[in-house]
Amino acid sequence: MPVPKPYEYYRDAIRGRHLPALLLDLDLLETNARAMLERADGRDIRIASKSVRSAPVLRRLLDLDPRFRGLLCYSADEAAWLAGKGFDDLVVAYPTTQADSVTRVCERVAGGASICLMVDDAEQVRRLEDAAARADTVLPLCLDVDMSVDFPGIHFGVHRSPVTDAASALAVYREIAACGHLRLDGVMGYEAEIAGVGDAAPGQALQNRLVRLLKRRSLAPVAERRGAVVDALRGAGARLRFVNGGGTGSLETTSRDPAVTEIAAGSGFYSPLLFDYYHRFRHRPAMLFALEVVRRPGPGHVTCAGGGYVASGGGGPLGLPRPVLPEGLALEEREGAGEVQTPLRLPAGIRPAIGDPVFFRHAKAGEVCERFREILLVSDGAVRGEAATYRGEGQCFF
Repeated sequence: MPVPKPYEYYRDAIRGRHLPALLLDLDLLETNARAMLERADGRDIRIASKSVRSAPVLRRLLDLDPRFRGLLCYSADEAAWLAGKGFDDLVVAYPTTQADSVTRVCERVAGGASICLMVDDAEQVRRLEDAAARADTVLPLCLDVDMSVDFPGIHFGVHRSPVTDAASALAVYREIAACGHLRLDGVMGYEAEIAGVGDAAPGQALQNRLVRLLKRRSLAPVAERRGAVVDALRGAGARLRFVNGGGTGSLETTSRDPAVTEIAAGSGFYSPLLFDYYHRFRHRPAMLFALEVVRRPGPGHVTCAGGGYVASGGGGPLGLPRPVLPEGLALEEREGAGEVQTPLRLPAGIRPAIGDPVFFRHAKAGEVCERFREILLVSDGAVRGEAATYRGEGQCFF
């Protein structure tokens, strides 16, 4: 497992700070961002806000390079809030028909903001048309196309959109085209089975080989389906401003698809634990959280305060945070990471003192920001500032 920098570097940088603390290494953040641009091979990257969850950090990334263009938001309310803070070119990645949320978006769009809502169903379209008509505005939409691939006995992908081919895409487009207050602005075809599935998990050689094989065999049908949908929509009169695909785990392959105009990515900026398990690339762990050692229950053990920041998903040990500095510490398997305390096993020769920090990495990017109000921004061995998380600005979107 990669470690970011020596223990003493971060310990000294946050000395005197309240713990638990969340910190972001700005030098490694920029290193990761530059590496992602290189992997994208000239394509623009739309930043996935779910993986960042801090408006100041989002602004820092957008200002870093003009190829970072626009945000892929995870909530309609989030998009409306970000628009109010001056962010533009916002696409919401998941459908919603919540009346109050859609109304807020319509009000922002009527005021000149660029917010595009996701659809994949005719009923969603009808409800959004009603909301846009009440706001007397034209609401841009993005059509979500499922990129899963079925092999004999295996559904390789996730369960997202019912739009699976050109015919079903055209059926939804006809509903949109018949509306007076909606227009189709873009298409999203996210190949989650390629971008979001690790293929270098430790101790799982057979499974890794199978996942890599399925990924290789998925590339052609994914590109073919995405291209066929785009061609069909344009042939039916749709004026698509963008075609979005991919993620951090598929920058190299998605950039080769001629139908794609931009790639969505976010996790690679912070590079959480789950992104250690890809064999084609490796980014630097830029985000850590620090817990205080508060107990020494016996030889070979210490206990930290807090730490139960477990990732969403299918569950299991891969969703747990892990101690990374000092090196060699490990969770107690039977206890894991607890809400109020996290016990750790110590290697020989390491005995943290009461009050010392232990640095952990989270399994997923962005989610840990829900547990902290601010991020300590570390550069050149010191805290250079603080960035509010969404929570720190009083926001909770899910």
